[in-house]
Amino acid sequence: MFFFKKKSPKLTDLSWLKTDIHSHLIPGIDDGSPDMATSLALIKDLAALGYKKIITTPHINWEVYPNTPEIITAGLGELQEAVAAEGIDVEIGAAAEYYIDEHFGELLRQKAPLLTLKDNLLLVEFSFMSAPLDLQDVLFDLQMLNYQPVIAHPERYLYLERRRDFYEMLKHAGCYFQLNLLSLTGYYGRGVQELAAYLLKQGYYNFAGTDLHHDRHIAALKKLEASPLYGELKEAGLMNPGL
Repeated sequence: MFFFKKKSPKLTDLSWLKTDIHSHLIPGIDDGSPDMATSLALIKDLAALGYKKIITTPHINWEVYPNTPEIITAGLGELQEAVAAEGIDVEIGAAAEYYIDEHFGELLRQKAPLLTLKDNLLLVEFSFMSAPLDLQDVLFDLQMLNYQPVIAHPERYLYLERRRDFYEMLKHAGCYFQLNLLSLTGYYGRGVQELAAYLLKQGYYNFAGTDLHHDRHIAALKKLEASPLYGELKEAGLMNPGL
């Protein structure tokens, strides 16, 4: 009798991206990692997937996660010290994922300094229920302040499935798009997966991010290479390696 050892699934190699631009790894300040031990474990997992640099992006959503640049910078310093002490070979930086709401508008009116991914690249998101009525005005104001809007996970705004021209408007307005890698795996549901496929085929994505919150995301990321869209993703000309 012969026993055949079942092959382990091939671990996805994301070293070609080099940099992850969307995650929630500063412990205890949003819905991501709750503590330093979890953050370190998740960062080790990202390193195993091939990442060399992580720009983690805590939420700034004033009614839920009222973070400030000072809070984020302090948390980043502690995280960097812990990563160095663990000897993890990954560069750690921080920006923020800004929720477009009244508080965000006030920051723009005050010309408050905002946390960017690099240079003027600003990661923003909006409601999963409906787009802000003043979205185009906000995007215009951002650009007048010399920021380049990067729309986080546009495929997750399912109400745009029937308004795909809205995506075209955002691109014509000069926005960059950031894909959540897990959207290609069906992690967020079939509708999100189909919108991600559409936007990928349109050539609309400029960046990709993990949007990592917890180890369930890591488990799904490890299977990303099995997605039929993975090859197309690698040919999309994403800008991550330049960050």
